[in-house]
Amino acid sequence: MLASLLSFLPGCAHNSTRGLPPVTGFDAGRYAGTWYEIARFPHVFERGLTRVTAEYTAQADGSIRVVNRGYDPAKQKWRSATARAVFPGAHDIGLLRVTFFWPFSASYKVVKLDEKEYAWAVVTSGTLDYFWILARTPRLPPETYAELVKFAADSGFDTSRIEKVEQMPAG
Repeated sequence: MLASLLSFLPGCAHNSTRGLPPVTGFDAGRYAGTWYEIARFPHVFERGLTRVTAEYTAQADGSIRVVNRGYDPAKQKWRSATARAVFPGAHDIGLLRVTFFWPFSASYKVVKLDEKEYAWAVVTSGTLDYFWILARTPRLPPETYAELVKFAADSGFDTSRIEKVEQMPAG
């Protein structure tokens, strides 16, 4: 997400997501398309944005084009950022390096994924300061959302920081 932009900043070792592995069996082709930001940790680069989406498109060179988009209701306009993501290792592991502004790149780590339908995902970076719940639809069933927040808490994220993202109904 837009927050990936700044996750290159060094974090403390105790705040690292090193012990939280990325998903395996990852399929970039299935992950491609539009994802809605359901919840996130607040960061200045997403402050006030609603209707946030991320669009992932596979490129011929094996990279992934990332377009993050959100609506700023205070300014009544859309904001977007485009990036390039690459796999630093195996392409079937949910770990990418995302570059919004060269030469800075950030870790994009999918740590929980609906492996059957690719309907939702939990994403972080190299530290516990970055957290998103993404879904293919603007809303998640309450029980799924609760399960993902519990996963976050069990994984060491400070779930009191989670803010839900206002989304418009699909269609």
